[in-house]
Amino acid sequence: MSGVPSRLSVVTIGARDVSALRRFYRALGWAEVPGSDDQWSAFLLGGVLLALYPLHDLAAEAAPDVPDPAGGWSGVTLACNVDSQEEVDMAFAAAVAAGAAVVGEPTDRPWGGRSAYVTDPEGNRWEIAWARTAVFDQRGSLVSFG
Repeated sequence: MSGVPSRLSVVTIGARDVSALRRFYRALGWAEVPGSDDQWSAFLLGGVLLALYPLHDLAAEAAPDVPDPAGGWSGVTLACNVDSQEEVDMAFAAAVAAGAAVVGEPTDRPWGGRSAYVTDPEGNRWEIAWARTAVFDQRGSLVSFG
């Protein structure tokens, strides 16, 4: 192999409270992978692993030069694309019922899709979106976008 494979395998959230985030994501109905605990937890979503890792441990590995890794929004959003416009509203309601905070209500977007924004208990922003060009396989993995 030469170069970097074109894939995204894991998204890791540096959590201030892994236990609270675990409860939230389980409340969404997501199953944790075996071996998850309050020191490291993960959820297999489509074809990507969402991992929760203590913020101070992640910062020691990935951002040793950042003085305050807990300060403010990082400018990163995570997205869960659904199969229809109607499912945006249903998934948004389910996320709020599980404890998500509302950032933006479901809205038809200028780019032709529909989306809403919520945060998990630690302020990580999630977009729940429908895009007419998104195509998923039977496992829910995104196979094309356009």
